[in-house]
Amino acid sequence: MKYDKPLYISTVILVFINMAFCMSYTHLSSQTISDDKKWNFLADAYLMFPYMNGEVSLGESITYPVDATAGDIFNKLQMGAMLYFEAKTEKWAITSDMVYMNLTQDVSPTTLIPSGSVGAKQFIWEAAGMYRIFSYWEIGIGGRLNYLQTNIDAQRNVILPAGTEEVKDSYSKTWFDPVIITRLSTDIKDKWLFQFRGDVGGFGIGSDLTWQLQAYAGYRFTQVFQLSAGYRVLSTDFKSGDDQKEFRFNVKEFGPVLRLGFNF
Repeated sequence: MKYDKPLYISTVILVFINMAFCMSYTHLSSQTISDDKKWNFLADAYLMFPYMNGEVSLGESITYPVDATAGDIFNKLQMGAMLYFEAKTEKWAITSDMVYMNLTQDVSPTTLIPSGSVGAKQFIWEAAGMYRIFSYWEIGIGGRLNYLQTNIDAQRNVILPAGTEEVKDSYSKTWFDPVIITRLSTDIKDKWLFQFRGDVGGFGIGSDLTWQLQAYAGYRFTQVFQLSAGYRVLSTDFKSGDDQKEFRFNVKEFGPVLRLGFNF
């Protein structure tokens, strides 16, 4: 598989940012949280092997369909890198989730667009707080800060003169999506771990609609190390601008995830 240099650089930056956040938060908690409220911490470094499905529009009322099949994942898409941190008590949980994805995918040929490619560099930082209602069920609220840079390089059919013309365009945007979260989790003898998480948000404040589903199963080898695998789906329907300047990113990014966790 071919990886790009900016992906590695961005991943390293994200790792150091989240490590600094984790250490600062741990130090603050040790000074401010009373002894009768024990805090536990989890740091997850994980990788997603993403697919893409949806459409991207960059003005001129032209929509570029995007569809990545299972075979495309290794030769068309770059790997996404993610870092997750969680601090929790028996009742409360505070989470931080950073995601970087660099995706490139050929557009699905249409009568208007016979060929081309769409690239998306996406950075997401989500912070959330959750409250445990039952031993297995939590609800919460949070927000996702999104940065998206989209590039299109395609051929477009024209009638006069008959033939094709090259279309190149790019767009970048930063926005915030509030989200409502629910999470179900359980374990078997504190060894086998199971978790399902879902959220929905946007509500026109940022995206028109964004939603996410995650499901994982894992095993805790020691009190410190755990390994889990699962699947993640992130859907974003974002629109900005009007008429000829309208930009729309309506894409689902989904795929298997492998996580390596550290408890402390």
